[in-house]
Amino acid sequence: MKAREKIKFNIRVHDKIARRYERIHDDLFSHVEQARLHGALQEVIEVVRSSEKSPKALDVGCGSGNLTRHLVDLRVNTVSADVSENFLKMVERRFSSTGLCKTLKLSGKDLANIEDHAFDIAAAYAVLHHVPDYLHLVREMCRVLKPGGVIYLDHEVNETYYNKPLEYTQFLKSVVPRTVVLKKYLRLLVSPSFYVRFVWKRINPTYQKEGDIHVWPDDHIEWDKVEQLLISQNFEVLVKRDYLACKSSYRRDVYEQYKNRCNDTTMLIARKK
Repeated sequence: MKAREKIKFNIRVHDKIARRYERIHDDLFSHVEQARLHGALQEVIEVVRSSEKSPKALDVGCGSGNLTRHLVDLRVNTVSADVSENFLKMVERRFSSTGLCKTLKLSGKDLANIEDHAFDIAAAYAVLHHVPDYLHLVREMCRVLKPGGVIYLDHEVNETYYNKPLEYTQFLKSVVPRTVVLKKYLRLLVSPSFYVRFVWKRINPTYQKEGDIHVWPDDHIEWDKVEQLLISQNFEVLVKRDYLACKSSYRRDVYEQYKNRCNDTTMLIARKK
């Protein structure tokens, strides 16, 4: 599948699931993750050196407005950008009345409709794995930032997710209650779409139901290359932090036991010199 076809598929899927997106992704909307995300954005705002007034942020791949919600709460003027019309309509309904949020349609491959040095913050949360050339998108985010502006990349899985060392494997086996696992498999067995996806997986092993593009072991986000690119674009990496993502379905006692012992996700903050 060519990049253009991948983007079209990604748009079609997200337009379809927009209303139930937050129910599907319990890793993005758990209380633990929301608190972590809010704190990370506070860190971002504190290190911006490009604006004396309230910073202006670009939420790249805004989805249902997860990142936008926190930016608006922090009184940041935000342009929420996405490829999905349905997501953009949702964000407009939720946040336009604040006077701090505008929306923008993206192409899915670059930020060509945004001029140079337009923003103080460029943020992408759980987005890079949906972009065929994610390094080019990072380069584009660098371009639209003012000197002193900050790029924020978050919630992309790291090597632990793929390599699954022993301790992380133990965590995965024990963190989800058996009743939740059983209910999940029972739902799948009575779902026609499960069998469609099963067939498609046999035809195309890289198929993902939500149009994820960089999620299989031979084609995933390479954080070392992201850092090298940022340095080449005259950025200083201020924070790079690995953490253990927390789903709403996880047993909190098990998560608390393992959260400082293993990780599977990365966030990065870098400032333009």
